[in-house]
Amino acid sequence: MSTTWLEFLKKDFVQGFPAFCGFKVVRVDYCKFETSLKVLKKHRQQDGFVHAGVIATMADHTSGYACFTTVSEKFRILTIEFKINYFKPAKGPLIVCRSKVIQNGKKIKVVESEVFSVSNGIETLVSKGMFTQIALAPDSFLKMTGEY
Repeated sequence: MSTTWLEFLKKDFVQGFPAFCGFKVVRVDYCKFETSLKVLKKHRQQDGFVHAGVIATMADHTSGYACFTTVSEKFRILTIEFKINYFKPAKGPLIVCRSKVIQNGKKIKVVESEVFSVSNGIETLVSKGMFTQIALAPDSFLKMTGEY
């Protein structure tokens, strides 16, 4: 895994919907990706907690980029399944997601994502998800998307 590829992933992560949400890259390593979000009013639901959809999106996107660290730039990563548990409401001004590839198959990869609410430097685990991702070579990806 080249340093250039890691730097590209850091920039590539923050575009489109994730950029709109405000996600930031904290740390990148082989099989691992960590992100953060400074929580704004728009991220909260009616009771003032971080919306479950924001947490799920962050966990999913971060897990996908953990997988990207395991393949060359020719591959695309797509989520094919996920399950997420919510343990406590996320109330802090910051949330952090840490994703780790726990089964690194050639094509199918399984990732564990943990989301923490951070207040006054104290992290509280608020959610944990399991994500199944597929690594597609360019020709397979183009066939799947109808762009060939």
